[in-house]
Amino acid sequence: MLRTFSVVAICVALAAALAAGVPAAKHKPFPEVIQLPPGFGPEGIEIKGNTFYVGSVATGAIYSGNLRTGNGDTLIPGGAGRPATGLELDGHRLFVAGAGSGKAYVYDTRTRAEVKEYNFGAAPPNTFINDVVVTHDAAYFTDSRQAAIYRVPIGPGGALGDFQSIPLSGDYAHVAGQLNLNGIEATPNGKWLIAVQTAGGKLYRIDPQTGVARLIDLGGYVLTNGDGLLLKGKTLYVVQNQLNKVAVIKLGHDLTSGRLVNTLTDSDLVVPTTIDDHGKRLYTVNAKFGAPNPNNTFEVVQLRSKGH
Repeated sequence: MLRTFSVVAICVALAAALAAGVPAAKHKPFPEVIQLPPGFGPEGIEIKGNTFYVGSVATGAIYSGNLRTGNGDTLIPGGAGRPATGLELDGHRLFVAGAGSGKAYVYDTRTRAEVKEYNFGAAPPNTFINDVVVTHDAAYFTDSRQAAIYRVPIGPGGALGDFQSIPLSGDYAHVAGQLNLNGIEATPNGKWLIAVQTAGGKLYRIDPQTGVARLIDLGGYVLTNGDGLLLKGKTLYVVQNQLNKVAVIKLGHDLTSGRLVNTLTDSDLVVPTTIDDHGKRLYTVNAKFGAPNPNNTFEVVQLRSKGH
């Protein structure tokens, strides 16, 4: 009887506490800033579930971490002459743009093994493989030094084919000696690619089959220092790296026009480069190109959790 009475008393006490407004246990919030290893030098970011992947432009290493805990570790070790910029995950395969090496790499995130390496042909310093997007039948890479995009076909069963160089034409105007096409995205059906040209701050809709580019009319807005892109429906997020902000563009139905509807910024941003999302949260990486960084520190920064 004594044990029964004690259990009843505890239940009554708990009920009274809840009735009095004692708050239930809360989940620990996602950290707003996640520290990367010192000296890592990030550029690209990719997110799947609570897991994020960040590539090092300094060494080519791939770091993987948890957005909820902030904990992580090196997934793929770096190597000499293997820098990493843009990343795109397709199932368990991670496609990596190889910056000034003129190459691209594909890794298996389960085994950590390299699946494929591509050499797109242009010799340094006349190449900079900047970003990548994957559709249902191909991966497309931008080259900031060449007037072309590179297509890696994806066949039945995910088989990777030989790459194709697709010259850019139409409205596209190449600017010699500067960073040209940078961030790239694709519509869900793969019909169109969207890419930003850092030189001149222009945005293009590109036919992936022909390379014909159509300038997207932004009503006079210039995407100065345009870098990484994220497409959500008809909303396009464009990182403007040296300006420490993200432009939010609402695209027209045919992707030939768009208008600026918002600008996101944060005191924690220090030359962000690429962007991805986790539900309503947006994440970017601080590359800190040209910015004072005496402690050689780098971060993943969450946007929108601070009132944006």
